[in-house]
Amino acid sequence: MQPAGNFYDKYHTKNPLARWLMTGFLDSFDTLLQRVGGCATALEAGCGEGELTIRAAQCTGARIRAFDISPNVVAEAERRIAAAELSNRVDLRTDSIYELVPERDSADLVICCEVLEHLDEPNVAIDKLASVCGQYLIASVPREPLWRILNMARGKYWRDFGNTPGHYQHWSSGAFVALLERRFEIVELRRPLPWTMALCRPRR
Repeated sequence: MQPAGNFYDKYHTKNPLARWLMTGFLDSFDTLLQRVGGCATALEAGCGEGELTIRAAQCTGARIRAFDISPNVVAEAERRIAAAELSNRVDLRTDSIYELVPERDSADLVICCEVLEHLDEPNVAIDKLASVCGQYLIASVPREPLWRILNMARGKYWRDFGNTPGHYQHWSSGAFVALLERRFEIVELRRPLPWTMALCRPRR
């Protein structure tokens, strides 16, 4: 099962604290993109509304294939990518991370940010990502238990002890690194509050 996540548009929130946190997240993402440099092809698993897709296209110059499990979210990504005048560089589809196949989906750069926590089989997803990753993976997840503590501090999800609806997996930075290292070598680890984000190379 790969359930669709919550659709709160965190990238364009008007909440000052949330905007400050997202600035840190996006700065870390941009820094890792700069480490990657130019690449010919990229794949984004779980593209959401297309914010990271747009940034990757602008930074790397890559031809990007991107997908999300929700048709409604993919439609919003199409709208935003068209507004950024990048439709000629981005191919979008509705799909599941579990359906990745090397013959169709292999890419120099693979992006999987804010996706793995929504999955019931993250190890299978990591195997799928490794199978299509040519040079680099950029992946991120919420950093626990900090994520839930901050949710409760702002009065959210008390009945679920701060757990965001749709989050089925919970990793500290160390546990997330251990998950990745089964198939990837960590090149750089960043911890923008309250996430863990890693740039990785696939193990051969």
